[in-house]
Amino acid sequence: MKSYGFDGNAPQGLGRKVTSVYVYEAPVRLWHWVTVLCIITLSLTGYFIGKPLPSVPGEATFRYVMGYIRFAHFAAGYVLAVGLVGRLYWAVVGNHHAREIILVPVWDKAWWKEFFFEIRWYLFIERYPKKYIGHNPVGQIAMASFIWATLFMCATGFALYGEGTGDGSWAHTAFNWVIVAFGNSLDVHSWHRLGMWAILLFVMIHVYAAIREDIMSKQSMVSTMISGFRMFKD
Repeated sequence: MKSYGFDGNAPQGLGRKVTSVYVYEAPVRLWHWVTVLCIITLSLTGYFIGKPLPSVPGEATFRYVMGYIRFAHFAAGYVLAVGLVGRLYWAVVGNHHAREIILVPVWDKAWWKEFFFEIRWYLFIERYPKKYIGHNPVGQIAMASFIWATLFMCATGFALYGEGTGDGSWAHTAFNWVIVAFGNSLDVHSWHRLGMWAILLFVMIHVYAAIREDIMSKQSMVSTMISGFRMFKD
């Protein structure tokens, strides 16, 4: 393989060809796919919460559509938040691949050299890819940004949720400062909705980049997040 990037020493020795490496432990893979389901649920329900469906004819007692949509949104929000806490915990107790999107070595000049190489590769300027056992530098930055975006969405989401549950509820007590910081709940809602579109844009780029690397770099991406093993196809 052409390069091991910045993911530590080459396993099994530099003189031996590596065909597969165990990268992502089960908790990381579980968090990834649970988060995927949460984002799908939150995006669909959140869109309709911001732009409700037209009035449904009939007795309101038997037409609880928006109530179910809000319940699904709140439930998925709880799952997303618990999953994020678990992911941050696993960054501490898991292997070094679990930490690489939390502790990005932006202080390392050599890391920046690799980062700009990957930018040129994604722009089709570089002809030959480098191979990484874990995330490449661009992937590290992207996933670290996603973690921060998820924290932002949880904070603003629970702040809005706390308005509904009222004074004395845990959400209002813990997150009312978010509404105070923004000035009013309407601004929090607007930023929360903007965050949804930003995450959806990230998802589209993320899926494209993963499939592109799977094909052009001759290393597994999508299947790695299922099996945990990165396969190299030299």
